[in-house]
Amino acid sequence: MIKYIAYILLLFMLQTTLEAASYKGQSEFVRQCVKCHKGGQDFVATKRAIEWKKLMAKKGEPLAKLHINSTDENALKSTEYFSGSRYPKFAKHLKDFLVDYASDSGRVPACN
Repeated sequence: MIKYIAYILLLFMLQTTLEAASYKGQSEFVRQCVKCHKGGQDFVATKRAIEWKKLMAKKGEPLAKLHINSTDENALKSTEYFSGSRYPKFAKHLKDFLVDYASDSGRVPACN
């Protein structure tokens, strides 16, 4: 019986850690993106949810490629972040944040 309880608790803990969290995505956005995309509220609302989902498909590869292949000076500054190991780890959270606050969501983030 104790094995089953431990198993259920383990599954519950794993499930909660595997799910994406919009607040973690917002934190990552503030930490990594606001320096180039000032006014996070306005920037997130530049796209609809479906557009953000396309950019964040495959652990955010399309968004990373967009920044890495850009000739914009600000995008070039982010090459290290998008090429590094941190971005893929937080991509699911960032996706949740971007989709949750997309222009067609009716929600406004409190980015500071």
